[in-house]
Amino acid sequence: MALLELRGLEAGYGPARVLFGVDLEVNAGEVVGLLGRNGAGKSTTLKAIMGLVAPRAGEVRFDGARVDGREPHQLARLGLAYVPEDRRIFAGLSVAENLAVGRQAPRAGAPEWTRERLHALFPALAAMAARRAGTLSGGEQQMLCIARSLAGHPRAILLDEPAEGLAPLVVEQVAAAIGGMRRAGVAVLLAEQSREFSRRVADRSYTLEKGRITDAE
Repeated sequence: MALLELRGLEAGYGPARVLFGVDLEVNAGEVVGLLGRNGAGKSTTLKAIMGLVAPRAGEVRFDGARVDGREPHQLARLGLAYVPEDRRIFAGLSVAENLAVGRQAPRAGAPEWTRERLHALFPALAAMAARRAGTLSGGEQQMLCIARSLAGHPRAILLDEPAEGLAPLVVEQVAAAIGGMRRAGVAVLLAEQSREFSRRVADRSYTLEKGRITDAE
């Protein structure tokens, strides 16, 4: 049974429909790419899963139970994490304080991400624990966002274009971190424009065009 499953998912904004019957699934310990151009509906798919956009039809299932219609904080408590494209950090807090904000109690069936384990995944963060997050570069902020989400010990994580606009060295670090999540058993759904990056890190992928899945590989 898939850990995360969408069946016939439809969603949109106001009168505008964006998603039309999206079906996909992600297993534990699997990285799945969701490929598409800007405006294809990738971000809307992740937001609909996370309860930030209300589905109009279809189902979202997590660990076998329907979760569509639940609030984002309820989904976070179930072990579903979300890293948005716009890197929402607490700029006035330190790196260590940002990580503390994301921490939850360890949960059954999910890997435990201690501070040491997060620093092993993102070595650059260990040296800047006391720095204010607002002074970090874009790549450092992206690493912090992912690490903060992992601090909640999720079973699945939604990543919205995590490598977009980053320097090649940081892209390599993000790719390595995604591999580390897979090895730990975390399910990863990766929304991505770059087919090349997706092929590097994902086990398989779906292609989204104008709100519809047009290909799976």
